[in-house]
Amino acid sequence: MTDVQKLKDELVSMVEAANDLTSLDTARVNALGKKGKITGLMRTLGGMDPEERKTTGAALNLLKDEIAALIAGQERALKKQVLEQRLATEQMDVSLPIRPQAKGKIHPISQTMEELVTIFASMGFEVAEGPDIEDDWHNFTALNFPVGHPAREMQDTFFLPDDEEAEEGYKKKVLRTHTSAVQVRYMLENKPPIKIISMGRVYRHDYDLTHTPMFHQVEALVIGKDIHMGHLKGCVQDFTQAFFGIKDLPVRFRPSFFPFTEPSAEIDIGCSRKDGGLKIGAGDDWLEIGGSGMVHPNVLTNCGIDPDEYQGFAFGFGIDRMAMLKYGIPDLRTFFDSDVRWLNHYGFDPLDRPNTATGQPAK
Repeated sequence: MTDVQKLKDELVSMVEAANDLTSLDTARVNALGKKGKITGLMRTLGGMDPEERKTTGAALNLLKDEIAALIAGQERALKKQVLEQRLATEQMDVSLPIRPQAKGKIHPISQTMEELVTIFASMGFEVAEGPDIEDDWHNFTALNFPVGHPAREMQDTFFLPDDEEAEEGYKKKVLRTHTSAVQVRYMLENKPPIKIISMGRVYRHDYDLTHTPMFHQVEALVIGKDIHMGHLKGCVQDFTQAFFGIKDLPVRFRPSFFPFTEPSAEIDIGCSRKDGGLKIGAGDDWLEIGGSGMVHPNVLTNCGIDPDEYQGFAFGFGIDRMAMLKYGIPDLRTFFDSDVRWLNHYGFDPLDRPNTATGQPAK
């Protein structure tokens, strides 16, 4: 026990004498390391009688904890001292202008999403969110996709390993193919009237000039009493005119088919393709920008809403494609190339936030 007390006095003096982090680390190794003094003394326990071994072993373990705590406290004090010295000696002139090359840009997709939120918020919509990884029921079944629909096949959808712990009907997992799944979740948790937009990443097995495996989508949903197709058309027309900043932008609806809406319609806007270009606005041609329709009664039923009392409409657009059309970006794939030169050309100043009145960047 005398040796333990003597060792404690020696080690405490050594730790307290350490006046920088390097010497403190040396003291730690000498005290607690594999070849340290405490470890060396512990190796002698085997040659002691049982009673002495028990008493000395307990004393050494206590000493080890005390020295470790002392080292930790000394380390905190030395780090604080180093920080105080740096704060006292290092200075930065925060009034200096930033370097031009260090100025960041807002990505066109981020800018477009800000514009969409601004426009739809001014129209009374709320933003709803949901998970990127969905189950088959929320992504397909609840939205009236029949068994055997092409969207349920591997050539169109990214399937993930089944979740064996999930309830029956929710085991099959997919990367969501549309943000309509967010609408399903919202309708299950909220009663009408409903007026929301859902936006975010979606995933489909496709890749070319105008398609990528991951892209962004925005969908609007309105559920209430006495909602009809006229409300849908008026809402789409107000949105497209605000987004493109073109008063009296021509909008037309063509009959189509989607499993989750009935009737369904493709949305076209007026354009001109004169001299091989593309100009949005009144012209002699049309450009498809999205899909729409009245929410199918089966979808309402699946979400716990009585289709005899409530009806509604939904429409959606690809955010990336809307950005391409508005800002003249020719290739969708360049959105995801991480090319700083491209971003410097097409990006937005961080202070150019969308104007709440028009949805256009403030100038």
